[in-house]
Amino acid sequence: MEESNYLESVRKLFEYYKKLGEKAMEQVPDPALFYQPDETSNNIAVIVKHLSGNMRSRWTDFLTSDGEKEWRDRDGEFTDTFGSREILMQAWEAGWHCLLGAIGDLGPADLDKTVYIRNEGHTVTEAINRQLAHVPYHIGQIVYIAKMQSGNHWHTLSIARNASADYNRDKFRKERAKRFFTDTGEHDASGHS
Repeated sequence: MEESNYLESVRKLFEYYKKLGEKAMEQVPDPALFYQPDETSNNIAVIVKHLSGNMRSRWTDFLTSDGEKEWRDRDGEFTDTFGSREILMQAWEAGWHCLLGAIGDLGPADLDKTVYIRNEGHTVTEAINRQLAHVPYHIGQIVYIAKMQSGNHWHTLSIARNASADYNRDKFRKERAKRFFTDTGEHDASGHS
């Protein structure tokens, strides 16, 4: 994959997971954002707080400073202090704005540069891939909790049960072409039509 294609693919993947999390959170009432399955589990609000703190720390001055900022309070990210959906979504947007802005500023020549996270060197590509593992891990948690809290009112974010044959039939009717799965016309947050 060409380096510029890699960066475009990365941007689209991050945008996909951002939208997936948003579509999940939109389906639940405000109290469900603060529902904690048990005392050792995180609620959606805490997961959002952690993601936001992580993204802001990792992607602020991405090429020039350690990704674990002195001002980050990682332990505090796991304490629920959001009082409303509005505050939660402000933190969500702040994290994503930082991440997507930094990704947008990168060029192919940056991919082999070294950045540090807790004094451990990573190429830019490795640091991006690290985030591409971390962010979807937590988005999956958000989706799972939201689905539990919405019950029978859940609208699937992927191919609906017992609809795979129709989905595949529709895909194979189209001419074979190279395209990113989220760019294939009308789709929901998952990229599925």
